[in-house]
Amino acid sequence: MLDVILDTLKDFGTVLPFLFLTYLFMEWLESRAGAGSRRLLSGAGRLSPVVGGLLGAIPQCGFSAAAAGLYAGRVLSLGTLYAVFLSTSDEMLPILISERAEPLLILKILLTKVVCGVVLGLLTDLVLAPFLRRKKNAAETAAPENGEDPSEPCSCGCADCSGKRGWKQILRSALLHTLKIAAYLLLIVFALNTVVHFVGEERLSDLLTAVPVLPQAVASLVGLIPNCAASVTVTELFLKGGLSAGSMLAGLLSGAGIGTLILYRVNRPIRQNVAIVAVLWAMGFLVGLLFDLTGLSTVVF
Repeated sequence: MLDVILDTLKDFGTVLPFLFLTYLFMEWLESRAGAGSRRLLSGAGRLSPVVGGLLGAIPQCGFSAAAAGLYAGRVLSLGTLYAVFLSTSDEMLPILISERAEPLLILKILLTKVVCGVVLGLLTDLVLAPFLRRKKNAAETAAPENGEDPSEPCSCGCADCSGKRGWKQILRSALLHTLKIAAYLLLIVFALNTVVHFVGEERLSDLLTAVPVLPQAVASLVGLIPNCAASVTVTELFLKGGLSAGSMLAGLLSGAGIGTLILYRVNRPIRQNVAIVAVLWAMGFLVGLLFDLTGLSTVVF
């Protein structure tokens, strides 16, 4: 166990500075881009899934939370909501950068998520939206329970939604975010190192791949957890070889961060939210399965 603890502390110590610098830049970026990007998202018309897929790739879960509120007010289409949810990277990008993953690999993962978000979002608006759209009179009278403007949800917990912030606020937010994710990362890395130490990498790999389609299904289910620990876990497992590229995609595509939680809070009826989340899980699962079964994983990544 001493070796496991020492390895965990070593891994954690090398990651922490990169994690802080990454969050510092991302907090600055979000403080500059937040309000304008939400206006762009709501005014893109039929191209909204394209814009949503691109904006969702911006790190953290602010845009997925905003998209959930905008969808609740029927400002966004269902396809745009899926485009944002599927492309949302949550904590994936900071972890990849702090773990010093290959820049080309990071770019490929981001582009794959964006393409999947845009394509599935456009298909949703074309095929599924008419069947899932709320009745017109219900949409006109629906409103969030707490009276918030659905187009401006400020409860994602990622950053202040009010607009540009000074450097003191950005620095404080980056530090708090780093400490929060660092705590998750420390626990997850320790757990993974412990499993690898006692089970062995080969045995762990055999267990994860023993049942066909199970890794993709479970990874997509984990991604639905409305907490940053989900994306941290999926990304770390992939980097340590515990998940295939397809399983990693399954978990990261279904992982919309706190967006699904905001959706449940502001959108009605609840059964519609259940259906939306179920389809989100299926999208992540099927894309991950497609990548692994067809060999796309080896071609793309």
